[in-house]
Amino acid sequence: MWKAVASNALTLLIVVIFLAGGVVIWGKNQYTADGPLAEAICVRVPSGGRLSAVSKDLEDKGAVTSGTILRLGADYTKKTNQLKAGSFLVPPHASMEEIVDIVTRGGANTCGSQIIYRIGVTSAVAEVREFDAAAGRYEERAEFELASDAEKPAEFTAMRDRGDTVYRVVVAEGVTSWQVVDALARVDVLDGEVGPVPDEGSLAPDSYEVRVGADRRELVDRMQRAQAEILAEAWANRTDDLPYDTPEEALIMASIIEKETGVAEERRQVASVFVNRLNTGMRLQTDPTVIYGITGGEGVLGRGLRRSELDRATPYNTYQIDGLPPTPIANPGRASIEAAMDPAETDYVFFVADGSGGHAFAETLDEHNANVARWRQIEAERAGN
Repeated sequence: MWKAVASNALTLLIVVIFLAGGVVIWGKNQYTADGPLAEAICVRVPSGGRLSAVSKDLEDKGAVTSGTILRLGADYTKKTNQLKAGSFLVPPHASMEEIVDIVTRGGANTCGSQIIYRIGVTSAVAEVREFDAAAGRYEERAEFELASDAEKPAEFTAMRDRGDTVYRVVVAEGVTSWQVVDALARVDVLDGEVGPVPDEGSLAPDSYEVRVGADRRELVDRMQRAQAEILAEAWANRTDDLPYDTPEEALIMASIIEKETGVAEERRQVASVFVNRLNTGMRLQTDPTVIYGITGGEGVLGRGLRRSELDRATPYNTYQIDGLPPTPIANPGRASIEAAMDPAETDYVFFVADGSGGHAFAETLDEHNANVARWRQIEAERAGN
């Protein structure tokens, strides 16, 4: 009798072990198999969030077939306590294993909401954007001017109340240091004072991620360190026989190039014009330097230059002075700095707008006058329409 009982018990144990092993294999297959998600989704992990809540959210959104299996798999791989706060894009048919890796790996947010503070040459605005997972891109929800009396849209307030919103300050190429300081004072997620306006040209145009409560002065310091590194690298790799002796003079040239063209492919050609002029003793004769002498970099002139302003001798009037002005006239980007250090090899000494957004270049005054005549004709035709 006891032998029969023992035999039955052993048989039952074997069956149980076999079934348990089968369940483990099944669970592992479920954990690593393609998931049911038909379209990408954005999953938000709040600060201090727990995997139980995240797995429930994933289950509700149809990203996983079983939140329990996801949690067991995360526990088995010792990732349960490695959740990272943020908003993360989960691609279609991602397995539970892949999803656990996404929400525990960390790094930059791959979806969610963004508030972008754009500091441009003619305006400073805030953009409220939300990632559309199905479309795979950020969509603008609202935009408003960075002014103290500007009414902020409801979308802005809602996103500020979320813990995973990413904030960025984007500085455009060609803005002045005064414009940066003026705009940063109105970025209300930042704290502290900037202090004196930084030296012109010393701030690197770029996109800077910031956190709520970040110090304005520290952000400006980041911009200055970045620009110093760009300038040092470009100076170290400069071509021979440039008509300026220091990185600071090259930065002045880069700022002029930045203000003279918005066409990336033209920068080295524009640089060649000014380098050729310096090498032959010609004056630079560039309007942006004159304008900077009038405005001091505090905003835009908003009108054309007057004859009296072109005739007036000032340190920035390159129609009246030889060589470079005393300081940069804006904050140039990397491409303009590199163009100043490595201009194209041309014989151009003139250029004028060509009507397409770019410029027509010339080696002789006769060629230049013909280009100017074509431009005047384009202007007249546009005025007549």
